[in-house]
Amino acid sequence: MKEKELIRLQNLKQIEEQIYNNNENIKYICGIDEAGRGPLAGPVVVASVILPRDSMIEGVNDSKKVSEKRREELYEKIIEEAISYGVGIINHKEIDEINILNATKKGLTTSLKELKVKPDVILVDALERIDTLGIPYKSIIKGDAKAYSISAASIIAKVTRDRIMRKWGEIYSKYGFEKHKGYGTKAHIEAIKENGLCPIHRRSFTKNIVG
Repeated sequence: MKEKELIRLQNLKQIEEQIYNNNENIKYICGIDEAGRGPLAGPVVVASVILPRDSMIEGVNDSKKVSEKRREELYEKIIEEAISYGVGIINHKEIDEINILNATKKGLTTSLKELKVKPDVILVDALERIDTLGIPYKSIIKGDAKAYSISAASIIAKVTRDRIMRKWGEIYSKYGFEKHKGYGTKAHIEAIKENGLCPIHRRSFTKNIVG
């Protein structure tokens, strides 16, 4: 690993290290992040991950700063190295029923229930007033770019969701889900106007497009 990358990772791990150093009883820190709050179609996916304290996976970063190909590679490394990880997937229908914020919060709790090891503390990107099953948590604005464990969770969530959307792209081929992953790109909006909504579109997100 190049020195520049090593320094970047050490900086990205400062929040975790501070927590470990301030409390010797803390053994497991869990990072949590989501993918898919903004798209017009498909689920929101929330990932929880506990990595070893000495984990230093080269390239781990906010998923938005990593290419799709590189994310897939990092996903495999993170899964392999993780002490435990969990994923919560809330579909388009439930997003319409309970709204995207509540759906994201529900996905977070679901992802925590999937963990095989109970974390001592949770680091989460921006969310407040969440059900962490009684586990203490720290909410960090733009946490996916500031904390290593949240960055790793952002990659798990993004890759999981992208894979789901690529499969939907095969089923609903007129919409190009495999390309834009359900986000409101020009091509996606034009496809909706031309073909109407398909079953996985979020009705609460597309009112302004279809009237």
